[in-house]
Amino acid sequence: MQKIKIGLVQINNSFSNQNYFPYSVGILQAYAQKYLKDKELFEFSLPLYKRIPLKDALKQLDGCDIVFFSAYTWNINISLEIARQLKTVNNNILVVFGGPQIPIRGIKEFLKKYRFIDLACHGEGEKAFLAILNNFKTKQWKDIPNISYLNNKGEHILTEQGMRTTDLAEIPSPYTEGVFDHLMKANPNENWVALWETNRGCPFSCSYCVWGAFTNKRVYQRDIKELYREIDWFSINKIEFIFCCDANFGIFPRDLLLAEYTAKNKDKFGYPKALSVQNTKNSTMRVYNLYKTLSDHKLNKGVSLAIQSANPDTLKSIKRENISLDTFNELQEKFSEAGIETFTDVILGLPRETYSSFADGVSNIISSGQHNRIQFNNLSILTGSEMDDPVYLKKYGIVTVNNKLVNIHGSLTDDFEIAEHQRLVIATGAMPKKDWVKARMFGWMTALLHFDKLIQIPLILINSESGVPYRKLIEAFLENEEKHPVLTEIIDFFRTQAECIQNGGTEFAQSKKWLNIWWPPDELMLIKLCAENKLSEFYKEAEQLVGKFLDRKKINNCKDILHDAIVFNQNLLKMPFQDKNLKIKLSYSIWDIYKANLTGKNVPVEKGEYYYEIDRTTSKWPSWDDWCREVVWYGNKRGAYLYSCREIN
Repeated sequence: MQKIKIGLVQINNSFSNQNYFPYSVGILQAYAQKYLKDKELFEFSLPLYKRIPLKDALKQLDGCDIVFFSAYTWNINISLEIARQLKTVNNNILVVFGGPQIPIRGIKEFLKKYRFIDLACHGEGEKAFLAILNNFKTKQWKDIPNISYLNNKGEHILTEQGMRTTDLAEIPSPYTEGVFDHLMKANPNENWVALWETNRGCPFSCSYCVWGAFTNKRVYQRDIKELYREIDWFSINKIEFIFCCDANFGIFPRDLLLAEYTAKNKDKFGYPKALSVQNTKNSTMRVYNLYKTLSDHKLNKGVSLAIQSANPDTLKSIKRENISLDTFNELQEKFSEAGIETFTDVILGLPRETYSSFADGVSNIISSGQHNRIQFNNLSILTGSEMDDPVYLKKYGIVTVNNKLVNIHGSLTDDFEIAEHQRLVIATGAMPKKDWVKARMFGWMTALLHFDKLIQIPLILINSESGVPYRKLIEAFLENEEKHPVLTEIIDFFRTQAECIQNGGTEFAQSKKWLNIWWPPDELMLIKLCAENKLSEFYKEAEQLVGKFLDRKKINNCKDILHDAIVFNQNLLKMPFQDKNLKIKLSYSIWDIYKANLTGKNVPVEKGEYYYEIDRTTSKWPSWDDWCREVVWYGNKRGAYLYSCREIN
């Protein structure tokens, strides 16, 4: 008996020589293997899980009778091209597409444009996948819920909407059921990253996201005993990195139990080494306890305290419920005291956000204690989101451009045959193009000066002692009234990068010289200042600029400490080729003030003689490449750009 051969395609991004398990198609296979009527009729080929040359992808799928594609923004174009060529070679092959990139709105036009797609699936895929296999011989699709197709007359058919799976215990795990065993055996040198799902759904309905709308704001939990078994599987199979796919990890009390179980396994087996989660948007003390557990066992790389926007009008327009400012301040202070780094997401280009509200929002977030990292994300229009509706786009005057999709810190050698693209917002009714460029430059300058720690100590001291908002301090550097040469170079670079994005260029700046990767512009500028021996001149210009700014504002209580603060900051900045600790004398208690502000406290300035030893030998970098990789890249979210130091007598 000739078996029906099934091909599965879920092409994920790779990073640092690691690849994700193709979880989405793996769970489809596990479900089908449990519930198929005639299991012996079907044979599953090894899934295609990463980008490989097109000819190799076609060879791997050769002989398949059905091929299922899981599509998202990072793989839609390559998936479509593979499907098109498969259909060209064998017109009888059944091509099925599912995943978030398959639209409901405009599905008829989508299918007519890509006529090589036979069936499109919407929403959860397990039941539709099973039904398609069971009906493969008859090709009767009309009674299968949640699918679209063109019939023999070219008419569009959208079947009725099926119910979501409420009991997730019905869906077996691809890990514990052995779905990936053959894949691992066939690729013994692969470093695998596990995608992990502890629940499904999202209770929020943010307009820029698809999750809540897709799941009708209902969240269902998987069986905790099965989740424990999966953690054991990760540990036994030495999976280093787990990426939790939940929209809101920490939303349920049991999530702390899962974190504790993972921590115990790491202590017992040495694996996993990291668990990355997207915590619940309205963070609570449960999130603190959860992250404290992960941090104590070195399982996390930073806590997300998401804001997206601090503008109430913007939040209303995107149906976003933010963490309260009081809770943000409380959590920020507790995490800082515990030595746990946090970062905050902010999205540039949201409706009703003006340049002024954006800059004020960033300034207020810093004032609330965020000194590790703000991630300034460019707004991208996702297929199927409320923002994807032309009516919504018109209402808020949203202007988009198609940009080539590249990964932050991705290799320049990843010049794929088929490029992927995203629709970036580069202007709105409230933020015209010039203001968008201005806001984008403000974000990069804030990142460079404050979060890359280039001049964070003076900024914090001036804000603490005089109350000058961070916005005004950052804007003083952007205005550069004295036309300082190094600052002019920085400003021109940021402006060029922002205008490049508006004209369809990439989000990140390429550098063949520095690791041959795509860098965030602020990080690349930090590298250039350090490696091109412009750092001393920058600090000289910064002291002159800030000094004149204080004069104009008639602020006299900060001028005396400014020089000490800048010298101290410069000597604390991590640099390569250092082999001796540095002793330094200050005339003010700058280190005490700085440390206190990092934990939300204020201490008065004291004048005297203060001696410190800066530790430059515990961590050393013998080359610029090592420094770029380990300090600038790996230290990004944690803002780990400064040496430690101690007071000495």
